[in-house]
Amino acid sequence: MNEHSMLNTGAVDTEEVLPDLINLRTMIVNLQMVGSPGTGDWVLVDTGIGNFEGSIAETAEKRFGRPPVGIVLTHGHFDHVGNVKELSDRWGVPVYAHELELPYLTGREDYPPGDPSVGGGMMARLAPVYPNRAIDLGSRIHPLPMDGTVPGLPEWCWIPTPGHSRGHISLFRERDRTLIAGDAIITVQQESALAVISQEKELHGPPMYFTPDWDAARESVRRLEGLNPALAVTGHGVPMSGEELAVSLKRLARDFDELAVPEQGRYVEEDKNQ
Repeated sequence: MNEHSMLNTGAVDTEEVLPDLINLRTMIVNLQMVGSPGTGDWVLVDTGIGNFEGSIAETAEKRFGRPPVGIVLTHGHFDHVGNVKELSDRWGVPVYAHELELPYLTGREDYPPGDPSVGGGMMARLAPVYPNRAIDLGSRIHPLPMDGTVPGLPEWCWIPTPGHSRGHISLFRERDRTLIAGDAIITVQQESALAVISQEKELHGPPMYFTPDWDAARESVRRLEGLNPALAVTGHGVPMSGEELAVSLKRLARDFDELAVPEQGRYVEEDKNQ
């Protein structure tokens, strides 16, 4: 295989990044299955674009032969929770997210609308049509433990990485310095439809059109850079590792305003006026 192995399982592309970590891409967004196929618990991180419940469940059955012990959400944007109700009900498992994300997951508060004026690409121009309404997971949703532990994954911890959303988190395993970053950093220019289609690998800050707090996003990138990850799996794009990741993340943290923050935009102006 090349850097990572990939196989196609119907409607999702499945990439084994590590023996206990696979990355699934549903159209424009990734989700992860974390755990060893043979023994022990496993956890689903995010659930992708809607209408992929069957493909995700089929992939899980082939790999593990058993349901996860839970679902962890890096955040609640539409492209990360598209199958969460269906999968939680199908498997009878709880869903976990940061407590600051719960208003968006219990029907109490909508996300800020997308900003079509940033990034200059087709994906950004379509931002007004992307769903920003809250979903209501009811009794399915639970706050992540405040001590940073991840239910079902004793080697992993969750790290607050707000900016793209108020309660955005990333997951990190110190043993091999593996990072599941959600949308705190991504490895594709998500504003460009051409880049998304080609999956051209390049480290970026969070998707511009759905990021309302650039000050917090900057600090989150610097926090992740300080972890010195050896491998990063992100919400959009392909995995990145080794020197390529180290150099790219250091540059992004150092030059965040130049590389990640749009020159103008609804939320840029709001940050300036605060």
